[in-house]
Order: sequence, then C-alpha cells, then structure tokens
Amino acid sequence: MFSLVPDRIENSFTQVKPDELEKNGIRLVLADLDNTLARYHQPDPDEGLKGWRDQLEQKGIALFVVSNSRRPQRAQRFCTELGIPYIGHAAKPHAEAFREAMNQCGCRPEETLMIGDQIFTDILGAHNAGIRAIYIRAIALDSAFRKIRYGIEAPFRALCRLRGDRI
Repeated sequence: MFSLVPDRIENSFTQVKPDELEKNGIRLVLADLDNTLARYHQPDPDEGLKGWRDQLEQKGIALFVVSNSRRPQRAQRFCTELGIPYIGHAAKPHAEAFREAMNQCGCRPEETLMIGDQIFTDILGAHNAGIRAIYIRAIALDSAFRKIRYGIEAPFRALCRLRGDRI
C-alpha cells in the first residue's frame, strides 16, 4: 500500500513499549539505524538501546536493523556490537529488504513493525511491504538538508496526528 502517513509518532524508540507491541501481536521490530537508534557517527550502541533491546527480547520480539547507510561497515559494526541482525544498503523505500528481514525471522507483515526517522524511506518502505510504521523524531537535525527534509515531511506527520494512532 502506498502511504506516506505514519501509523504513529513517537519522540524516541524508547517510547515504543515492548508490552504494547506484544499485546498487538508484534514479533519483529525493524528499525532504521542513523538518527533513529543512534546519532550519525555514533560507533557503538549505548546502554539505553541495549536495555530496550533486552526488553524486546524478554517479550519474544526480535530487533532487526534495516539501514540505507552508504558506509560499508556502519551497520555491520553497530549491529554486531548490539548482537542483532541487519541489512545494510537496504535501498529503502523498496520493499525487498523489509521482506528479506521478515523471511530471515519467520515473521509476517502483520507481526512486524518498522520504526524510523524518515517518511520517504522508512515509513513508505514499510508500507510498501505491508508493515505498520512508527515515525521516530530524528535524534539530531544537524544539517540544512535534514532540516529541509523534516519540513517537507511535516504534512504527513500532521495527517497522522489528525487521524490518530493505528497501532
């Protein structure tokens, strides 16, 4: 389904509660890496992310990174340190990487959720694969390009707020 409107908006991945996900039948959380789980250029996962990953695992929910990073070792190093699977150079918003992640984990779209900070890659890509998606506010808008993109995405966030949460 083609949709640029997120199913929900949160300020941080930590606001996505494993208990709620479990109640909604989610078994797999796909996540963007840069500006969603960690700052750009942050080499290693912090304790907050490790704790959230542990909470997901306690509920039987897998965490899996789907990243468009152009730096070849970025996702590999970060995800190895975090102990989770990943797909780098995912070519989001194309649905193939999302489907591959679900196949690797044995999950269906209705059991899967995507979290990410970009409407035109993360949200659209998830919806292209039939997956619900939560927009996470970018950790840092530290460049003119990111600020412009954030402004362009504003109408889609506004539509989400008007429509209400769908997760």
